[in-house]
Amino acid sequence: MKNAYIASQVTLPGTPNRRDDAFEHDYMMDALRPAFAARGLTIEDVSWDDPDADWGSYGAAIIGTTWDYWDRQDEFLAALARIEAATPLYNPVDLVRWNIHKTYLRDLEARGARIIPTLWLDKVDAKSAAAAFDTHGSDDLVFKRQVGAGADGQHRLKRGDVVPDMLHPMMVQPFLPSIQSEGEYSFIFIGGDFCHALVKRAVQGDYRIQSKYGGKETPVDPSTDDLSDASAIITMLDEAPLYARVDMVRGDDGRLVLMELEAIEPYLYPVEGPRLGDMIAEAVRKRLETTPA
Repeated sequence: MKNAYIASQVTLPGTPNRRDDAFEHDYMMDALRPAFAARGLTIEDVSWDDPDADWGSYGAAIIGTTWDYWDRQDEFLAALARIEAATPLYNPVDLVRWNIHKTYLRDLEARGARIIPTLWLDKVDAKSAAAAFDTHGSDDLVFKRQVGAGADGQHRLKRGDVVPDMLHPMMVQPFLPSIQSEGEYSFIFIGGDFCHALVKRAVQGDYRIQSKYGGKETPVDPSTDDLSDASAIITMLDEAPLYARVDMVRGDDGRLVLMELEAIEPYLYPVEGPRLGDMIAEAVRKRLETTPA
């Protein structure tokens, strides 16, 4: 049975304007193809906006490197709804709708998650930015898009800096020095089960840990307390998704705090987690067995 790994035009091989970090897409496919084949299944990458895609011909569709959705949110969600009407979609569109807007962090905080103090601004200008420094009691803030990924449209500002144009609703958080001194941790879960963890570190002088900015990853064996804090985030969901990545940073008290719960299109770091392909393929196989024909 063939299955779809949903990508985007900017991550598919051979695309003229392919993203610089699209090698991560290749790593994912390299991990998934043999694992699916070992179970008598196949998986192929297809763009979410491909007008010729026959989604009903796939046993399941897995959202993968759809790394252009944040500027096409409504179109993306409509496409996922059509896909889900034709075949089982992982993760499901209802979870995507919730996770696509970073205000989901407020929901998780209400369920007990420890998050970075956050202001939610529909519009950012010099006045609202100045007020954010006062509210947070910090001279160093990070402004992030409320719908976005990969640090696109993100700004780190010191008090008194010129405020650049921000055309989208933003979330504002104090900068945590541990992101530079220790790094950001990612915990990958498949079907609610822990797969692997890693720490992502920025290049000297930067704080953005993504590979397109030169960030590097190192696999880690998390401590019992760190893994417990990450696992607790997954248990806050109504049900365990097929895949999820819990991104966390060290707070001032030494405990991890939630940076993001990535349940739409996270890169899952198969190089650092060699079990990943098998765990995903097995989770999909079990779901296909229990899905009504």
